[in-house]
Amino acid sequence: MKMMKMMKMMKMMKMMMVLSGLLCVSADGLHEDLAIAGCSDSDGEQMYGLDGEELWVADFINQRGVEPQPSFIDHITYQEGCYEQAVAQQQICRGNLKTGLEALKDIPLENDPPSSPMVYTKDSVELGEKNTLICYVTGFYPAPVIFSWTKNGENITEGSSTNVPYPNKDGSFNQFSRLEFIPQLGDIYSCTVHHLALDHPLTRIWDVEKTQPGIGPAVFCGLGLTVGLLGVAAGTFFLIKGNECS
Repeated sequence: MKMMKMMKMMKMMKMMMVLSGLLCVSADGLHEDLAIAGCSDSDGEQMYGLDGEELWVADFINQRGVEPQPSFIDHITYQEGCYEQAVAQQQICRGNLKTGLEALKDIPLENDPPSSPMVYTKDSVELGEKNTLICYVTGFYPAPVIFSWTKNGENITEGSSTNVPYPNKDGSFNQFSRLEFIPQLGDIYSCTVHHLALDHPLTRIWDVEKTQPGIGPAVFCGLGLTVGLLGVAAGTFFLIKGNECS
């Protein structure tokens, strides 16, 4: 029991050193404001969110701040200097990470694999109409996972994007990737997820299927008409028999 408690404490210490967050809840409990700063030897993250939606993200590759806010909310613009502040916080985070790794170098790290990927479309599928495939995983630690997409067995990157990992209440993470595409009958897509806790990547396949238009309604209408005609015939038969008995 003591060993389990110690492992949990070490995991929480590592999370505090690598990932720092600020959670603010309004007095009426209607909104949650979240700030996340994290780093590794080769990557980093700085994100501000509101009610589970990303409002501002530091893009350290292109050296700028990004506001990936959904279209259905009033756009919130962050002040200048947010990106420079994120860069400074990355330097502090890497210093803390180095110190923490030296202190915990003899303690094995606990890794949690992601769930099996879920793949679904943003909108109802209409052949030839633009749509978005979404690949979602959750429950993994540490972050991030790496996504890859294929179409008919060929790797594709154009039109794909991946959000930053988002924390769950239990200390694990969730993350999703998007792929813009145009559905064509017979096309087969796959989303593959890579994570250091997996012995082999996880893959989910999604294929384009479409029922021929009008077949379903025509079948039901035809069946209804047949039943109706049978009912009329049976009624006529019993009416004649009734007249013969009178």
